[in-house]
Amino acid sequence: MTRVSLTLSLALMGTTALAEGHAELGLTYGPRPAFLIGQMADSDLKTKLQSCQGQTPARSDFSIGHRGAPLLFPEHTVESNVAAAQMGAGILECDVTFTADQELVCRHAQNDLHTTTNIVVTDLAEKCTQPFSPASGDTPAAAECRTSDLTLAEFMTLAPKMDAADSSATTAEQYLGGTADWRTDLYVNDTTLMTHAESIEIFRDLGAKFTPELKSPSVDMPFNGFSQEDYAQKLVDEYKAADVPASDVWLQSFDLNDVLYWIENEPEFGAQAVYLMDEYDIEGYSPLDPATWPNTMEELKGMGVNYIAPPLWMLITLEDGEMVPSALAIAAKEADLKIITWTLERSGPLAGGGGWYYQTVTEAIDTDGDYFEVLDVLAQDVGVVGVFSDWPATTTYYANCMGL
Repeated sequence: MTRVSLTLSLALMGTTALAEGHAELGLTYGPRPAFLIGQMADSDLKTKLQSCQGQTPARSDFSIGHRGAPLLFPEHTVESNVAAAQMGAGILECDVTFTADQELVCRHAQNDLHTTTNIVVTDLAEKCTQPFSPASGDTPAAAECRTSDLTLAEFMTLAPKMDAADSSATTAEQYLGGTADWRTDLYVNDTTLMTHAESIEIFRDLGAKFTPELKSPSVDMPFNGFSQEDYAQKLVDEYKAADVPASDVWLQSFDLNDVLYWIENEPEFGAQAVYLMDEYDIEGYSPLDPATWPNTMEELKGMGVNYIAPPLWMLITLEDGEMVPSALAIAAKEADLKIITWTLERSGPLAGGGGWYYQTVTEAIDTDGDYFEVLDVLAQDVGVVGVFSDWPATTTYYANCMGL
């Protein structure tokens, strides 16, 4: 039995206790969807969702595990993805970056090891780009540790943790804290890091499809002769080596050049390559004003792009107090672009308006039940084909109830 097979077997044994014994992998919604429905105001949508309580969960490609299920599990671990698969996520994500020896691993960013692993309290801490420095006066604690600071063998010795850090820490041990009070450290112990190649094997064994994101390097490229094109190609090559059909893979990147590289050089995979949109970083940009867009939706389609993935706030706005599609959403639909969006359950409780992910509809957000209200507008009015969530049971429940 390989390390991956053994780890997956142990993960399934460990998390089956969370399930209620439905279908393959013990698919289960758990208590969260019912809790969210209970927070909703009376409406036709609430009545419809209530009518589906008791249904047997089924896997759905509409439901995408965002780094697995990181509301409760350390992101990009075997256990986080097992949990997402057990909640019916039909597509799972490995954010991809590389080590010093140019091996691909699953991490949200090349420079996040100081917040997502225990590196600052290990013998590898001295290899960090910026080793831990304690808080002093008005200066917060800080560190920066990159996958490119380590070989693959060194990376695999680290222990995952919830993505957090205590900026007031005066010791490295204290720096490991800081987990948000609406997340938990309950499932941190003995979780397992993955290489990208291992994620392919694991996701396939879980019955899920794939959406890897090529993360922007923190180092200058080329890195020891490893160019951006080499990086983008190696990502595809690992799917080809595993005999994964291109139709089961949605490559992602925030860099349009990566997407265009795949379209030109790997057209089968490029046909489903996803352009993650971060135009919101451009001064003056507004999803409501096409004059501020660096590329029109028609121009993106003309480049061969078939999928876009803006954050959900870019796709919705308020009109007479009601959530409706934004100008960007309307233009994307008119250009025949398929839309995926992120991230439904990354904001914690919504009583305060939902924060960054809900900034265009804050005035309409005040209870956790609004997760379903937003999801319904995205699905029915915007027409998204998939939604990333930190707790995929919610999107799976909605998709199953609505027949998506």
